[in-house]
Amino acid sequence: MSGHSKWHTIKHKKAALDSKRGKIFTRLIKEIVIAARNGGDPTANARLRTAITAAKSLSMPADNINRAIKRGTGELEGATIEEVMYEGYGPGGVAVLVAAATDNRNRTVSDVRSIFSKNGGNLGEPGSVAWMFKRRSTIAIEKAHATEDQLMDLVLEAGGEDLRDDGESWMVLSEPASHDAVLEAVQKAKIPTLSAEISYVPDNLIKVEGVQARAMLRLYDALDDNDDVQNLFANFDIDDQDLE
Repeated sequence: MSGHSKWHTIKHKKAALDSKRGKIFTRLIKEIVIAARNGGDPTANARLRTAITAAKSLSMPADNINRAIKRGTGELEGATIEEVMYEGYGPGGVAVLVAAATDNRNRTVSDVRSIFSKNGGNLGEPGSVAWMFKRRSTIAIEKAHATEDQLMDLVLEAGGEDLRDDGESWMVLSEPASHDAVLEAVQKAKIPTLSAEISYVPDNLIKVEGVQARAMLRLYDALDDNDDVQNLFANFDIDDQDLE
């Protein structure tokens, strides 16, 4: 059982707001387009299957999903979208990974650099902070829907490795190769999920408080509000008082 960090809580709350204003649909469509480049059959394309599952969980219309798949496979025309990962430091030395999907690299890197500099951070070189994270399957589940013992037995049997207390939710951690099997086990148990993705999990957390905590949250919000940013990963931990 690992300790918890608050940045996952922030991420889930913002995702709920984004779903109300349609922003998360844009992100999911980009993810489906990118994933479909490796094949439009979700049964043979794990990344596409995960993206479609996420889209359906937010009631994205089937027509939108199908059009995104066809854009990815080349059956429909559309702008070429590239995946880019940026690395930087936030206030207090927090390590930040910014996953972007863009049709204009120059615009995106300029925007991301500006956001870092205006919010007490700085954009780093490739490899500057990525070594502090491991690529893992993460499945978030609200505590109201499952107990620790119930989940622990379920996910370990399916190939999961750890169950983390993330405050208001449980975070199931697994190797990326086990993602589908663990998610399927959770779904078969009829346990709803907040999110299910392959993400980057920090090896260690940095505690930030007071002014630095508020500055880090402003940086997080500004990056998350950028249209090209798909996902954010950071190694900060913040007290509930600062979070509120």
